[in-house]
Amino acid sequence: MQLSEQEIIRREKLNKLVEMGINAFPAEEYTITDTTESIKKDFAESKQVKIAGRLMSRRIQGKASFAELQDSTGKIQVYFNRDEICTGEDKTLYNDVYKHLLDIGDIIGVEGELFTTQVGEKTVLVKNFTLLTKALRPLPQAKTDENGVVHDAFNDPELRYRQRYVDLTVNPQVKEIFVKRTKLFNAMRTFFNEAGYFEVETPILQSIPGGAAARPFITHHNALDIPLYLRIANELYLKRLIVGGFDGVYEFSKNFRNEGMDRTHNPEFTAMEIYVAYKDYNWMMDFTEKLLEFCAIQVNGTTEATFGEHKVNFKAPYERISMTDAILKFTGFDITGKSEQELFDFAKSIGIDVNETMGKGKLIDEIFGEKCEGNFIQPTFITDYPIEMSPLTKKHRSKEGLTERFELMVCGKEIANAYSELNDPIDQRERFEDQLKLSEKGDDEATGFIDEDFLRALEYGMPPTSGLGIGMDRLIMFLTNNPSIQEVLFFPQMKPEKTAPQIELGEDEHLILDILKSGEQIALADVKTQSKLSGKKWDKASKTLAKGGLVKVEKIDENVLMKLI
Repeated sequence: MQLSEQEIIRREKLNKLVEMGINAFPAEEYTITDTTESIKKDFAESKQVKIAGRLMSRRIQGKASFAELQDSTGKIQVYFNRDEICTGEDKTLYNDVYKHLLDIGDIIGVEGELFTTQVGEKTVLVKNFTLLTKALRPLPQAKTDENGVVHDAFNDPELRYRQRYVDLTVNPQVKEIFVKRTKLFNAMRTFFNEAGYFEVETPILQSIPGGAAARPFITHHNALDIPLYLRIANELYLKRLIVGGFDGVYEFSKNFRNEGMDRTHNPEFTAMEIYVAYKDYNWMMDFTEKLLEFCAIQVNGTTEATFGEHKVNFKAPYERISMTDAILKFTGFDITGKSEQELFDFAKSIGIDVNETMGKGKLIDEIFGEKCEGNFIQPTFITDYPIEMSPLTKKHRSKEGLTERFELMVCGKEIANAYSELNDPIDQRERFEDQLKLSEKGDDEATGFIDEDFLRALEYGMPPTSGLGIGMDRLIMFLTNNPSIQEVLFFPQMKPEKTAPQIELGEDEHLILDILKSGEQIALADVKTQSKLSGKKWDKASKTLAKGGLVKVEKIDENVLMKLI
């Protein structure tokens, strides 16, 4: 393993701690009486406290030092004084352990009493401290120049998503996104539970991927010697439970779709689906409005949310417009009664990229997506979808060729999808067969299976039912003003991490690393001068270190600087 100079130094400190008999990774419980948040909330002079957290900064001034400790609730200033910590003749704990063997990022426990500094800062006067974990890698440290510009902050998106544990540590504001995410789930559960609906779990590994049109992930079960699929949706299993006698069931499900990745799609995502017996899609629209109004207030304290340049209000009621009217409004084209060829020709005529594998449903979806979706900023129900787009939805009770379906659009994106559920097993079989034909035609998102067990369940009788699905990741994006789904997932899917090339370091390379071991940025010209290397040797050594990812050279204003990575 290739270690940076700072990592080598930290391991040397670890060895010194071991030699002193100090366990840098103790096993015993460390009892905490307070948090930084509770200290600030119930602050009292001279109150005895015991807290633990990560050392985030410090300013050592001889026998005294101010530092900053960060725990799960925030940060607080702590004051280390040699004579308070080492009351006897032995000053090792302060002079050696604290000053020279601790590092930024180490996790420590602190016992002490509260006081207020002359500038009014609530502070813990340390009476004793315990090393709880030695950090062997340095945290990225943001630096502010004389003009107030922050450099080297941990803000590279790929690094942040890949190393979320570092992101949460050095960018504590990120934690608030995930706090709100949990508030959203809790709010939705509360709303459903109070309405009398039942939370359930359904299989993730499925023998037939159903309930949506999407490309699945495929695996193999060795014992049964059969292919299995990670679920693309949980819809068909939840409907089986309605057949079984539940009046209302819901599930927060992890779904998996083997498709593209972008700012709004991750191959693993969370959906909520709820099914309520004896209801229809009109009832579900009213229910959805009330649900999202409640959730917005629980998450943000208001029905209003900012998303990019838009102010969105989740207060009910929401506008409603049919898909046919939406397409007519924004394109001037009436899709009613149009053939597949007519839809194909129109899509081509307005510059939409379509091909011969697309059926009527896919063509209409493309037209709507390209020309209409982006116009709906405030929450809007798009209703009455063509039958070709909705293989699991009841035919409209009064409009030929349409279904009782709606999608909720916000800022040009769908966040909810709902139906008056199809419960006619004969009609459902015909829809499945139509999907199968599209799959055979080449549409890789069409369902290539007929779920005979689900059809059997419908034949036993499913009561009239309305179902709703909400993309939880996308909804929390809107409620926290994050345009990227990666920001609201703790660990989004990433490309494989590039491994640093293995390099051999010679005397010249080690000479440069020794100059930079302080960790501070140093002018490139000064490093070269201190190394006393010839031009040829300097070029070779500095390029080797840069290629190996051990040093970084950057220009800040007019200065060219070098530092350890």
